[in-house]
Amino acid sequence: MSRSVRTRPEGSGQALSEAYDTALLDLDGVVYAGGEAIVHAVESLATARGGGMQLAYVTNNALRTPDAVAAHLTELGIAAEASDVITSAQAVARLVAEQVPSGARVLVIGGEGLRVALRERGLEPVESADDSPVAVVQGYGGPELPWGRFAEACYAIARGVPWYASNTDLTIPSARGIAPGNGAAVEVVRIATGAEPQVAGKPLPPMHRETILRTGAERPLVVGDRLDTDIEGAFGGDVDSLLVLTGVTDGRQLLAAPPQHRPTYVDADLRGLLTGQPEVTDADGGGFRCGGWTAKAGEERLELDGEGEALDGLRALCAAAWTAAGDGTCALDAEKALARLGL
Repeated sequence: MSRSVRTRPEGSGQALSEAYDTALLDLDGVVYAGGEAIVHAVESLATARGGGMQLAYVTNNALRTPDAVAAHLTELGIAAEASDVITSAQAVARLVAEQVPSGARVLVIGGEGLRVALRERGLEPVESADDSPVAVVQGYGGPELPWGRFAEACYAIARGVPWYASNTDLTIPSARGIAPGNGAAVEVVRIATGAEPQVAGKPLPPMHRETILRTGAERPLVVGDRLDTDIEGAFGGDVDSLLVLTGVTDGRQLLAAPPQHRPTYVDADLRGLLTGQPEVTDADGGGFRCGGWTAKAGEERLELDGEGEALDGLRALCAAAWTAAGDGTCALDAEKALARLGL
């Protein structure tokens, strides 16, 4: 994939499950939300896997172990083994293990997923700053994580112990809406200490490296719902990406995306793995055409004409917005155009 500035979503004459050997799938907002499978996810993944595509579930959520994630997926009807799951806990544990002695004590601020990943790397999880840790590792601990855990991190960091974070996602989807994520908890410790953690999770290189090491993917496709983690991670790893609109990203955010947040493909949900992708072409008289829609950038707003599938209109609007923005962010008003598409 070229690292030149992307100015439109790409088309594909093949189903994406045939064009790529491995789907690197985010979980929250892509496969499930609030513990329940997202519509069309179960059957789409079964069909992709049945056609020969390797499926790897790549999550920045460090709370649960790969075994627990695989068991949950299986309960939802998605065949999965622990080896199919890659977490930011595994990525940060490898990062720590490369910088501290084998068997070293590590203060854990988070859940069981972090503890299991650290033990896998030969490190000893501890619970107190008074246990002589050589590192502090912070990951999502769920809504019941006690406030005192942040204090333990601060005590250790103030003594000069290096600090690591599994990820810095500010939010996490839940069944009731958008909740604070590990990034919000990291900010608590950052404000209190003035320190900066080493971060492993998406979109940073340690997570991409962990994923490739564990899957052996040669033609991977990153599939996610977040521009600032999934899509940026794909950009940083120089691989293609599919944005699905089942999670936190809406049409307005997509149109305003800077280059590192622009996906290769855009689709409604995981059915997009099973189809080709329509091409966005230059329109006669200027602008961009996809399906029955034509979009162009006016002086103050994005303009949209035509009719057809809403997603085709969104793809055409992306081309108009991203071309107008170049290597920046499109600030043109898109409200009227998105309203026409019901987005």
